[in-house]
Amino acid sequence: MTHVEDELRDQPACWTRAAARVAEHAAALPAPGERVAFVGCGTSYFMGQAVAALRETSGAGETDAFPASEFPHGRRYDRVVALTRSGTTTEVLDLLARLRGHTRTTAITADPDTPVGTASDDLVVLDDADERSVVQTRFATTALTLLRAHLGLHTDAVVADARTALEAELPEGLVGCGQFTFLGRGWTVGLAREAALKMREASLSWAEAYPAMEYRHGPISVTTAGTATWMFGEAPDGLAEQVRATGASWVPGRLDPLAELVLAQRLAVAVAAARGLDPDRPRHL
Repeated sequence: MTHVEDELRDQPACWTRAAARVAEHAAALPAPGERVAFVGCGTSYFMGQAVAALRETSGAGETDAFPASEFPHGRRYDRVVALTRSGTTTEVLDLLARLRGHTRTTAITADPDTPVGTASDDLVVLDDADERSVVQTRFATTALTLLRAHLGLHTDAVVADARTALEAELPEGLVGCGQFTFLGRGWTVGLAREAALKMREASLSWAEAYPAMEYRHGPISVTTAGTATWMFGEAPDGLAEQVRATGASWVPGRLDPLAELVLAQRLAVAVAAARGLDPDRPRHL
């Protein structure tokens, strides 16, 4: 078993532990009404996008998300939350240094003994979700689970769905597809982007992600037989029929979208295995 397989299978346990500890971390996390920005790079940025949408639509406060390298310094926030598994991400550390003294910052990391531990005002450590694989799985989803629980949006049903995602058969025929498109709406757009990233990193696949309705405005033109189009969450009316008309495979989301991401992680590993690739060591990373 690869590291990434072992780590993605540990997610239900990690999520349960994180949700149980949310009160312990509450003071370091955004308070209701604060104006907040989430920042990160790659996977961490996509998790930030997801929680930003959840937080704002739940009425907890105005919330944005940015790649750490693209933070808009002309805007003012009550708190900036940085997600960084390693605690050494250069763009995150540079941003935290620039914000020090005038914007309160929180870092969520897996390793407290790294520069981010002193670069941020507040620190949340999820060390039991740290990873050996370059390809992130459990840290990112555990951080998102903690933040969902902080918003009162996590339930035991999410963990049950994750266990289902680990035991269920992958949708038939997907391992042999040549191109993968993931779609989302609202908070699941970030999850769709993360699913596509997992496919690119682990299996060197042609993978894309879009807000579901934007998919119709151009990207659907490259959809054909051999394409898998996977919806995270509820699909817009008529979209499944439009996709099927191209000859592509339509994969509806049936689980909690975060658990659906676990299923997509498994697909990335399975495609890597079919192609003789090591998913723990993505090319050029």
